[in-house]
Amino acid sequence: MTGGVWADVVGQPAAVDELAAAADAAAALVAGRPAVRGAMTHAWLFTGPPGSGRSVAARAFAAALQCTSRTGPPGCGACSGCRTTLAGTHADVRLVVPEGLSISVAEMRSLVQAAARRPTTGHWQVVLIEDADRLTEGAANALLKAVEEPPARTVFLLCAPSDHPEDVSVTIRSRCRAVSLRTPSASAIAEVLHRRDGIDEDTARWAASVCGGHVGRARRLATDPAARERRAAVLRVPLALRRLSDVFALSDELVKAVEDEASTVNEARDEAERQALETAMGAGGTGKGTAAASRGAKGAIRELERRQKSRSTRTQRDTLDLALVDLAGFYRDVLVTAAGANVPLNHPDRVEDSARAAAAWTPESTLRRLEAVLACREAIELNVKPRVAIEAMVTTLHHG
Repeated sequence: MTGGVWADVVGQPAAVDELAAAADAAAALVAGRPAVRGAMTHAWLFTGPPGSGRSVAARAFAAALQCTSRTGPPGCGACSGCRTTLAGTHADVRLVVPEGLSISVAEMRSLVQAAARRPTTGHWQVVLIEDADRLTEGAANALLKAVEEPPARTVFLLCAPSDHPEDVSVTIRSRCRAVSLRTPSASAIAEVLHRRDGIDEDTARWAASVCGGHVGRARRLATDPAARERRAAVLRVPLALRRLSDVFALSDELVKAVEDEASTVNEARDEAERQALETAMGAGGTGKGTAAASRGAKGAIRELERRQKSRSTRTQRDTLDLALVDLAGFYRDVLVTAAGANVPLNHPDRVEDSARAAAAWTPESTLRRLEAVLACREAIELNVKPRVAIEAMVTTLHHG
């Protein structure tokens, strides 16, 4: 099944078949018809590597559950239930997309309370939590109580990366049906870029070949010249480290690139949120009550700035991690080239650079460089300051 809401679930035929069967069973339960036993359950955990489309698959499944079409299987993609769910505006689909470093217990308690109500316009109350690995311990406990004793018409959809699924509480995982997604093939990514986004075939194939199986990143690389330049700047680092002074210059360049991208992503959104809040709190108004409203607005603005700062920190971490993944991929390509292995490269457009590095470095020194990149990723996850972690990494990249 590839049409309707499933069209953008790229390269996941087994997962789509399982979810479509569950949506069929859910529709039968709602209609009071016999359903395939065990096909539908109240809690699902979508896991997969970054870019595999965990949240896309979860949203498609949510849309299929709310589908109102009576002329075919659930998930037509054209009815109001499907369209509003995919757009994030369905009254009975609650999306949790964490912008900061964690999901708080207060937010989860409010969500669980709302999810306990009966559906208003749809067939189910659906709670979709992206990055469920960011639940605090208290938030996980609040969610666990709801998952253990779910309301009859409530479905929980959790998404978590497969490289850290243990970050989701084991008690929650044990009560969910797992849907494992895989890294989509380059051909599948190129096809969806060409079909869905109208990108020419050559650009789509190139972006798909260098994105590391990350559909969203492939689209950015294909459509955003600045994203292509940032990737090129990262991949210039390994062969540009000729002198010790280059360590600090290139470390500064990496940090600045990360900060610039985070600023580009968040700046316009931050300002729009601030203006909307100030308007809602009566900014620019005259007459009685405006002074009191202005004083109340200051506290609300401070809270907004706190959330925006947390979101900026998360964006910087994610952007830096993506740059480190690119670097790790380059050193892996050097090892592959040195070994003469007949396997696809992570950066096929940098084949000449990989060959130069393979001729100049020993496999042992290349491996030490790769380990330094991985250690930098781990250090940043442990809240080491990015500049400190990057300078330590680049020093090792220089010495080998």
